[in-house]
Amino acid sequence: MTETQLVRSILDGLKFRRIFAWRANSGAVTAEYKGKKRFIRFAGIEGLSDIIGILPDGRFLAIECKVGKNKATELQLQFLSAVNQSGGVAFIARSWDDVERSIG
Repeated sequence: MTETQLVRSILDGLKFRRIFAWRANSGAVTAEYKGKKRFIRFAGIEGLSDIIGILPDGRFLAIECKVGKNKATELQLQFLSAVNQSGGVAFIARSWDDVERSIG
């Protein structure tokens, strides 16, 4: 499974549970548009999690998705820590089971 597939499956599970969440793109890419190469930067802050949402009780939700041996960067860990310290729920998910354990 790729990280993209994991993100999609977790978003599907959250939608099924009626939890408001979305994919948060961050970073940059070079793409072609109308025959010209363009540099596109996605809005966001450094370390922003893959999935952002709001739990039914109003708490902020941040999920960093990882597969295989991939590890979170220091910036990603700092973002997760900041969310948790602020009363939100933030964690690394390698499967839907991780989501279930973390949000109940």
